[in-house]
Amino acid sequence: MVSRFPAASETFVVRELDAVAAADPELELSLLSLFPSNDRFVHERARPWLQRLHRPSPPEGARALGHWALRSPLRLAGAVALIVRAGWRDPRLLARSLATVPIAAAQARRIRDARVDHVHAHFASYPTLAAWLCGRLTGIGYSFTAHAYDIFITQTMLESKVREAQFVATVSEFNRRFLRAYGGDSETPVAVVHCGVDPTDYAFEPRSVPPDGEVRGLCVAGLQEKKGHAVLLEALASAPGLERLRVDLVGGGPLRGELEARARELGLANRVRFHGPLEETAVREMLAGADLFVLPSVIASDRQMEGLPVALIEALACGVPAVSTRLSGIPELIDDRRTGLLAEAGNPDSLAEALEWLIGGGELDLEAARRLVESEFDVRRSGAQMVDLFEARVG
Repeated sequence: MVSRFPAASETFVVRELDAVAAADPELELSLLSLFPSNDRFVHERARPWLQRLHRPSPPEGARALGHWALRSPLRLAGAVALIVRAGWRDPRLLARSLATVPIAAAQARRIRDARVDHVHAHFASYPTLAAWLCGRLTGIGYSFTAHAYDIFITQTMLESKVREAQFVATVSEFNRRFLRAYGGDSETPVAVVHCGVDPTDYAFEPRSVPPDGEVRGLCVAGLQEKKGHAVLLEALASAPGLERLRVDLVGGGPLRGELEARARELGLANRVRFHGPLEETAVREMLAGADLFVLPSVIASDRQMEGLPVALIEALACGVPAVSTRLSGIPELIDDRRTGLLAEAGNPDSLAEALEWLIGGGELDLEAARRLVESEFDVRRSGAQMVDLFEARVG
């Protein structure tokens, strides 16, 4: 269960679907979404799953709501009452939650009629709300994966979602500790299941920054506040030691116009290039040509922040020296001054200092970074983990 599919920035969901399917070919997987996709760009990896995707139409939702109102009026009324009681202080959140109810009711009919054994939701927000409601209406168990914004921006109903789930998966130990305040581990098992990549897809070519001439930097991230592009632009403009650095920005998002304007204001138009979203093979080509990778993640004004960025995993898999920030689960991936560099989040001077150290000849253990990806962030391992969790909790 997901909010939208396809989503260009959520390749990790598709990778996990592929890995789970490969880990247990007898497992019958379907893909359920709640809302229409906002993305015209579709990764090739996602296309086969479009054939297994179901998203109810508004009439389906209305009919399903009537069905459950007649069949299970107390269950439906009780669930809606809990949603209203939990969300009344935030009208926008409540409206979106109530809009999810008929969609979830339609998905509940579908999973009951298809004799589904278990529902797993990606993100603790509306997908898990839908899975929770399906569980209330049908008695079919659910679980969910918590990533980042879905637990950090608001914790509305998070305790109910955790306590009623059969298990919770999350992408980092940082998140696991956070979830303990909402019943994680004490009431419901929480497993760390890393987002990951297939290391065999990434040729390992360890590299160092050239001692002179142009330095080719790369940042692969959606153009949104939590990714910290504005901090990167400030660092590039303010630090003389970064004059050799040219950065390619891969990713689309709502801040592109604002960031392009800011780059021009800072005199960076010739040093920063915006490429928009690219297919995975094109991203790998960009990584192959990069001297360093930078992801200046921050806590956004609405409290959004990273979980554990897959783009960083890809960079380490390729042998590209990486610079990011000391935030959320990132230190579980990057050991500062050993497998990568960590700056203080939101601090252009700290980011510039880390980049200058690397450009100035600082050396990292890139082989150790690759070994970490192979041992802890291999999506095939994560897929097998999910299958084990399903079998242990669902039977």
